[in-house]
Amino acid sequence: MLTFLFLALLAHAQLVIPTSSQPNSIVILAGQSNMSGRGGVINNIWDGVVPPECRPNPKILRLTSTLTWVPATEPLHKDIDNYVTVGVGPGMAFANSVVARDPSLGVVGLVPCAIGGTAIGQWSRGSFLYSQLVRRASAAVQGGGKIKAMLWYQGEADTASSEDAELYKGRLEKFFGDVRSDLNSPMLPIIQVALASGQGLNIEKVREAQLGLNLPNVKCVDAKGLQLEPDYVHLTTQAQVQLGKMLADSFLHT
Repeated sequence: MLTFLFLALLAHAQLVIPTSSQPNSIVILAGQSNMSGRGGVINNIWDGVVPPECRPNPKILRLTSTLTWVPATEPLHKDIDNYVTVGVGPGMAFANSVVARDPSLGVVGLVPCAIGGTAIGQWSRGSFLYSQLVRRASAAVQGGGKIKAMLWYQGEADTASSEDAELYKGRLEKFFGDVRSDLNSPMLPIIQVALASGQGLNIEKVREAQLGLNLPNVKCVDAKGLQLEPDYVHLTTQAQVQLGKMLADSFLHT
């Protein structure tokens, strides 16, 4: 019986042991709460439900807060957005989709950087959030992998103020330009998400800025219409899965 249990555990472990200690293709996950993940979180408790599309895969790694690569598991931002309860975000569904469809990517390394409740002004060059993103992204490539894209989902916090909504487009353009410059990747593919919700009355103004951005190699995936949790701000688990697949479609067509 003990031998059987040991073999069963070993077989399960092999499902999550990475094929390489270093990823080949690196993807940055940045923004606020809908990127860090609140799927399945109700009253600050995560239900623990992990859909099949978000399960561990030996070809998907995650960069921890201590800058080490480990097998990726939900919640991806558990040690990054760590002052709140995090749940399912779009990252694992995205990664599982791309590795299944494009074997040439090899092992994919996800670099979680999103922090809930943050406005675009808090991501400006020189800020803690910006510096942390650049530091983590720079550490991620030390093993020889290449940053293939940044996925960006942010803006809900900027809907609370009409002034912030008005300034959003210019701030976002500068942020994207600064990230590309500091990562020495002037054409880094960036896939941003147009808001599905907000924390104020200026949702459409921010969405207009996101959808109207005209920068090379910057794409926009529209989350409007995806199902929200009862708080009407955060995407449900299944909506996050759907968004992850939408981001994967966009990424594979860059």
